[in-house]
Amino acid sequence: MSVAGLKKQFHKATQRVSEKVGGAEGTKLDVDFTEMEKRVDTTARAVLDIMTKTTEYLQPNPATRAKMSMMSSMSRMRGQEKGPGYTQTETILGESMQRFGRELGDYSNFGLVLIDVGEAMRELGEVKDALDMEVKQNFIDPMQNLHEKDLREIQHHLKKLEGRRLDFDYKKKRQAKVTEDELKAALEKFDDSKEVAEQSMFNLLESDIEQVSQLAALVHAQLQYHTRSAEILTQLSSKIDEQIRDTSTKPRKEFIPKPRTSLDFSISENHNGGIHGARSPGEAPPAARRHKILIQLFIVKEHFWTFISSLSIFCQSFKTHFKNICIINFQVKTVTMQNHKILPNNFGLVSSAYILVHLK
Repeated sequence: MSVAGLKKQFHKATQRVSEKVGGAEGTKLDVDFTEMEKRVDTTARAVLDIMTKTTEYLQPNPATRAKMSMMSSMSRMRGQEKGPGYTQTETILGESMQRFGRELGDYSNFGLVLIDVGEAMRELGEVKDALDMEVKQNFIDPMQNLHEKDLREIQHHLKKLEGRRLDFDYKKKRQAKVTEDELKAALEKFDDSKEVAEQSMFNLLESDIEQVSQLAALVHAQLQYHTRSAEILTQLSSKIDEQIRDTSTKPRKEFIPKPRTSLDFSISENHNGGIHGARSPGEAPPAARRHKILIQLFIVKEHFWTFISSLSIFCQSFKTHFKNICIINFQVKTVTMQNHKILPNNFGLVSSAYILVHLK
């Protein structure tokens, strides 16, 4: 910047400080100009806020919007035209419904309807994508163009007008040190800037029918979206009602419990004292094994013969009190019980005594 330019900037700053701090009064613009300036300022704020809110309306997830913005910036840096589109919530819900519907299968009424509703949600996501594209093309892009070109140009003219007003007021207040030609030149520049700024604001405000057309495009896109959505949901509702009617006419299945597990008690070489021979439901046990009771006892080797003496007395008493016993078989087998699941590891050598009772 030249010395003359620096000097002029200093004069403008001096005049601004004298008005803000010292209370000096600058040149007043006419009421029409001031009113027009207010309307343009309101229009600029409205355009910026509406663009932001419209994007939030179409793409309500802030995290996804931030991710899309970052990916779009990266795509532009790589020379690509555009990044991936916004994933609609309807599409996400529809994919989830279809996945679980396929897992449930054709035999589940819930699974079949899940597939149908998921398909409808997927179609709603496609309709929402179409709404996004149309609103961006016919509403957001024209609004952004208005904000970045026309309104920015008006702000430039108003800023230039304010600078020339300050320069004119500074020279007018110091007429004794300023020539008449300099004062006239400053006034002429101020008037020129005022006329240009006023003309640009007038053109914007008088052509606001363009903004009305853009709002009409927004409403038309929403109307198409809701009309198509209503058609999809109406068809889906009819299909679900038909599914309910068909299911209600079918006979209801009754639950038939399966036979419970039966147990078989018999002597086995690998028997370790637990229940032996459990059968699955529906398998009838052999008749020869239906009336047997198996008792297995473990006796420490040192007390074996004492136990045998007591056992003979027990068997005689047992047969005396229970008349329906026909046979009592007694079998003794010496086994090593190290690492046995029932007895401790240090139990040592024991004898396994089997008592098989046959009932009538």
